Amino acid sequence: MARQFTAIYKKSGKWYLGWIEEIPGVNTQGKTLKETKENLKEALLLILETNRILNKKEFPKGGIIKEPLSISL
Repeated sequence: MARQFTAIYKKSGKWYLGWIEEIPGVNTQGKTLKETKENLKEALLLILETNRILNKKEFPKGGIIKEPLSISL
């Protein structure tokens, strides 16, 4: 399933900074814009996977309702 997020990039001195607007904590840096984009994709995937793992550990067997949620902006 493809999801779309908003990536923001900023040059700061010799480095590029990147972050995902919709998810606090997903940020990175790189020496080039290309490297920063690659790093940001990896950071986003790691955060999403970590959140899935933490939820499975917190709620191992039932007791929760899990369903897709769609919104239009």
